[in-house]
Amino acid sequence: MDPVYLRSASTSLVISFDSGEAEIIHWGADLGDSLPDLAILGAPVTNSAVDAPVPAGLLPQASSSWRGRPALRGHRIADGVPGYDFSARLRVADVTPDGDDAVVITHADADAGIRVSSALTLHDGGLLELRHTVTNTGTSPYQLDELATVLPVAPDAVELLDLTGRWCRERHPQRRAIAQGTWVRTGRHGRTGHDSSLLFAAGTAGFGNRHGKVWATHLAWSGNHEQFADTIGDGRTMIGGSELLGPAEVILAPGGSYTTPALFAAYSDRGLDGISESFYAWFRNRPHHVLPSAAAQAGLSGAGKPRPVVLNTWEAVYFDHNLTTLIELADSAAELGVERFVLDDGWFRGRRDDAAGLGDWYVDETLWPAGLTPLIDAVTSRGMEFGLWVEPEMVNLDSDVVRAHPEWIVGPSVQSYKDGGRLPLEWRHQHVIDLVNPDAWQYIYDRVDALLSGNNISYLKWDQNRDLLEHGHAGRASVHEQTLAAYRLFDALKAAHPGVEIESCSSGGARVDLGILERTDRIWASDCNDALERQTIQRWTGLVVPPELVGGHVGPTSSHTTARTHDLSFRALTALFGHFGMEWDVRQVQGAEREELKRFVGLYKEHRGLIHSGRMVRADLADESLMLHGVVAAVGGPAMPGSTAALFTLVSTRTSPAEQPGRIAIPGLAADAAYRVEAVFPAPGDADYAHTFTQVQPPAWLESGATASGRFLAEVGLPMPGLNPEHALLLKVTAA
Repeated sequence: MDPVYLRSASTSLVISFDSGEAEIIHWGADLGDSLPDLAILGAPVTNSAVDAPVPAGLLPQASSSWRGRPALRGHRIADGVPGYDFSARLRVADVTPDGDDAVVITHADADAGIRVSSALTLHDGGLLELRHTVTNTGTSPYQLDELATVLPVAPDAVELLDLTGRWCRERHPQRRAIAQGTWVRTGRHGRTGHDSSLLFAAGTAGFGNRHGKVWATHLAWSGNHEQFADTIGDGRTMIGGSELLGPAEVILAPGGSYTTPALFAAYSDRGLDGISESFYAWFRNRPHHVLPSAAAQAGLSGAGKPRPVVLNTWEAVYFDHNLTTLIELADSAAELGVERFVLDDGWFRGRRDDAAGLGDWYVDETLWPAGLTPLIDAVTSRGMEFGLWVEPEMVNLDSDVVRAHPEWIVGPSVQSYKDGGRLPLEWRHQHVIDLVNPDAWQYIYDRVDALLSGNNISYLKWDQNRDLLEHGHAGRASVHEQTLAAYRLFDALKAAHPGVEIESCSSGGARVDLGILERTDRIWASDCNDALERQTIQRWTGLVVPPELVGGHVGPTSSHTTARTHDLSFRALTALFGHFGMEWDVRQVQGAEREELKRFVGLYKEHRGLIHSGRMVRADLADESLMLHGVVAAVGGPAMPGSTAALFTLVSTRTSPAEQPGRIAIPGLAADAAYRVEAVFPAPGDADYAHTFTQVQPPAWLESGATASGRFLAEVGLPMPGLNPEHALLLKVTAA
């Protein structure tokens, strides 16, 4: 059988069938137009081992003497007795190409009654998508314990990078050497989790933002999961992921099937920025992406709309909903240039704090005797869209819906808690509504549908504020079915209201994955609006998720989550490189500070077309107190002199050991093109100018700009001013 050879964007994938299994023998750099005879890759047989070469199959299995983590784990239940057909001997039964970029490979074991079909697609930007479907072709039930998607990495991948975190400190990196054994990151939250590793990346020694080879995977799933690196004794390493199934969660009846979440994987020989490029290309090529074309990304008419400036009311008023106050807030927001006004938690029946009301998705008549219409009309008449906060997957015990249907709360017991069943511990005074129950699902759908049908709502901030612990339906584990039911709820509401955008918020950043992002239009990266914390959170969220999908807001002067105080410029420049907004009582912003905030709103509107379409560039700096990141215009940069080619921000996160930064390279520009670099903020004359910098005399170019080639800027760089800690410098690069 001829090998499968897929190529895209400097990446190639080669699959051999010589062993009787499908084996990925290369995933990495492009190998050119043709392949040699793959017999030259025949592996040796080692001492004290099976008497045949052992393939690292697409579905690693013990029947081929693979001694690492298997792809398929399960067993057949025959006459009520479990444990049969525990080790399938899966061999290739069919290979069906799907154009030049995709293939479906089917393995089967007729004796065990198991068939696994694997769909692989290498997308235009080089992102590989892989998923398996297992089918029970036998005559008795088959209990599936795990079906993992795995990929091999090259022997020179010796370091592993993944992400971890907690509430208000999501997505922070950690590194370790790859060693023999298995490194597993397990998520048992019932949602993606604050500590979830958004990306699992293996790479060459010291790989960085823009250097080194990197092989990286992401599991597109919003429930329990595992991601892992598995290195066996012969030195081969596999990386991959799987849904983490609960006890007997998936039992396949004869003819029944299960499909894994998609594993997305990218290869780069240009460090982590190359990984981001592959993911960004995939997002931006989707037909339903919020910015479906380059014209829309540039904010041009007739081609979609740019990402609107948002004001969210949470940190402005919390639960204190008063129509007069909110209209004043809308007036102030509109005057600043806000384009979307979002009413947060507190608008529905019985909701005066976080202990009651969840599940009763009716407008509170005591707060809103005329409904939400007066506020919505006030918002829309001022030229803004209206958005609304909801949390459809949760309930409070103190709610009408729970009083009427106690059996709709998930838990480990068959009985409802009213009938003696045990509930999981409360989390922020709330429990999870059982969307696996069709009546509960329909109730939630009907209530949210009625809100959207009866009000001029353009946007839902969809929250999900607790882990799904001891999560059960009718006494059996059900995180798997709950996750699918939540997906169906998103899908059904999107189909009924295609013009409504949805934000995925989950205690901030606890549900960030490509499964939820297939159904939503942005994520809330973190409940923390502290700009210093956000620099790291947004940087590593942006490793996978492009900035137009990441909400970044200017919070109050003193952060509500950390009590840290920052200048407005640092907060605004941090929020600029995302989907920009504010979460602040902007009525209190007056005088020079208000004019400065307007200026940043204008900067965002001027440059959002570039920020939301360009290549993300992150420099590798020796001084760990500094970060340089920016966005470079796609397709090699604009050709017209004076057009904006890039925006960069130099950020100081803490004091530097050096008196001055020295020359800092500005990477990512076209080598042979000429560019002009100038400071946008702070510029000479700005009030922030003096206290941002630590200098008696600025670098020669700072006040008048500098012109140089992209090669010069990348190799020599420009001398940068010293920055005070927690301050930033915004640079604009234009075509000269």
